[in-house]
Amino acid sequence: MRLIYRMENLDCAHCAQKMEDKIAKLEVVESVSISFMAQKMILQVKDDCEKETLLEGVRAAVSSVDKHCTVK
Repeated sequence: MRLIYRMENLDCAHCAQKMEDKIAKLEVVESVSISFMAQKMILQVKDDCEKETLLEGVRAAVSSVDKHCTVK
């Protein structure tokens, strides 16, 4: 399943890479790509994942890199 989220207050490409690395470690994530320029994240996840649980994990990973960045 492919999911697209908007990123807000993503300040740099280096932070985006750090976030990708952390999000990729989540069990249900098959691939992740964060575009600093477009301010969006594309996730490929297992079909049986629970979106709310996934989003909690993604937000925690993003917040651990940059507390001002949010996922919508």
